[in-house]
Amino acid sequence: MVSQWAYAGLMGLFAVERVGELWVSRRNARQAFAQGAVEVGRGHFRVMALVHAAFLVACPAEVFGLGRRFPGAVGWACLVGVLLAQGLRYWAILTLGVRWNVRIIVWPERAPVTAGPYRFLRHPNYLAVATELLLVPLVHGAWICATVFTIANALLLRVRIRAEEAALGARYAETFAAHRRLVPGLPRS
Repeated sequence: MVSQWAYAGLMGLFAVERVGELWVSRRNARQAFAQGAVEVGRGHFRVMALVHAAFLVACPAEVFGLGRRFPGAVGWACLVGVLLAQGLRYWAILTLGVRWNVRIIVWPERAPVTAGPYRFLRHPNYLAVATELLLVPLVHGAWICATVFTIANALLLRVRIRAEEAALGARYAETFAAHRRLVPGLPRS
């Protein structure tokens, strides 16, 4: 029971983090629009926001409702993976600076960012999010949430990445032609 409450605390921290990210995103959007940026691909955003909000509720609901037990070494390994994903996520956010957003907001004339994790991947932030949606539930054995939200996120990312890459245009495509989307070393997709 103690581990379940500790997990609920972890999910509370994720919720606080997401609220903070929304605040940063809104601030960045105001600055971006003031500098001539445009937003594209709004159609999928509400679904994405709903999936991410449901995730924050569903994980502790599965842990408490189905009496999931802490899986020992597997849970600890998943927690380490979550922390590594957080590191990648904030590396990407800090590298993008004002360009980072939860929405697809682009500056049509600016060169793509190629520093930080973008030296290796086109979408390191999406890799971090995908890792989180898989591993955060598994920290406490919530395998149903891990499965459902990983599949939902994969479907959403398929739409989002295509919309984002189209919005970033030919210069982006040329700059990142040799980069993998999410996992270095796997065939480009």
